[in-house]
Amino acid sequence: MKKIKKIVPILLIAVSFSSCWMYKFNDGDVGTAKNFEVRLFQNYATQSPGSTFEPGLERDFTQALQNLILDQTSLSLTSSNGDLLYEGEITEFRISPMTATANQTAAQNRLSMRVNVRFFNTTKEDEDFEKPFSFFYDYPANASFNSIKSAALEEIFERITQDIFNESLANW
Repeated sequence: MKKIKKIVPILLIAVSFSSCWMYKFNDGDVGTAKNFEVRLFQNYATQSPGSTFEPGLERDFTQALQNLILDQTSLSLTSSNGDLLYEGEITEFRISPMTATANQTAAQNRLSMRVNVRFFNTTKEDEDFEKPFSFFYDYPANASFNSIKSAALEEIFERITQDIFNESLANW
């Protein structure tokens, strides 16, 4: 009997700690969904005054969203009929001067990106939404766009895709 009394607390502690590692704070609430689909986000940025067209932006953004959902959920990616569906378009991609020097030239530029997202959850239709998401990256005006492009897009994609994930699956 004494052995059982000693083993029970040890088992309870072991079970408590072992269950903690199974939950990650970035896991999404996928409910009963088994898979997801992310349709190519078309690049309509040039339809917004002042925006520019960046080749490959639609592919890179779509892949960034797919990768984030794969990394943060147990869902599998499908090319059609997903339980969760993400679609939309890139509506803005622009570089704007932010601050000026004494010589009235730009001291800092801002790269901005806006994406309109439609989310459909076939397992919980009351969670569907359509919403814009945006973020920006500031950089020195004397730096060329090509020199900051990789870091800028990585930061912008990371923020926008995480915001989309939080809106669709975080349910905090």
